[in-house]
Amino acid sequence: MLTVKSKKQKKETPLMGQYNGIKAKHPNALLLFRVGDFYETFGNDAIKTSKILGIILTNRSNGSSKTELAGFPYHALNTYLPKLVRAGQRVAICEQLEDPKLTKKIVRRGVTELVTPGVSYNDLVLENKENNFLACVYYGKTNLGISFLDISTGEFLLAEGNTEYIDKLLQSFNPNEVLYQKENEKEFIQDFGEKFY
Repeated sequence: MLTVKSKKQKKETPLMGQYNGIKAKHPNALLLFRVGDFYETFGNDAIKTSKILGIILTNRSNGSSKTELAGFPYHALNTYLPKLVRAGQRVAICEQLEDPKLTKKIVRRGVTELVTPGVSYNDLVLENKENNFLACVYYGKTNLGISFLDISTGEFLLAEGNTEYIDKLLQSFNPNEVLYQKENEKEFIQDFGEKFY
């Protein structure tokens, strides 16, 4: 079988190639990609970031095409990260892992921190007078199981019951994030809605 490549196939810059490779490993997280003195976001992440933070959305050339771009200075991370997490975003922070002055190639980068609403221990993200629960719902054969964990206080609670009981617990404890098995996603949304991250 012979395949023919289109001449119109889009080429990407080495930087965007690196970004896309890292983003592919964290598809459900908003990727803050360190470029020099800035954290940049691209594509749909840039659109979300711009809306949540109220910063300018612009475009960047990406080889033969353009992509959306929104960013902020690296020293403003402690200002913007809490806003993103409180908006329910999972945030992957991608840092430069080597000094750009010491390399002639593209700077090596990698995700150094993954911050989600339920597992943040950053004082700027946490509310002082509220628990920061991470919940996990398990679908058993006849009942559901649920656990609540607040890593900032060490509280850990378990329960089991029917859908109505688990829903009451979710409403009462109001977790910032809920985990469930991917195979139960449709059932979870049907039972509890999409308000949980």
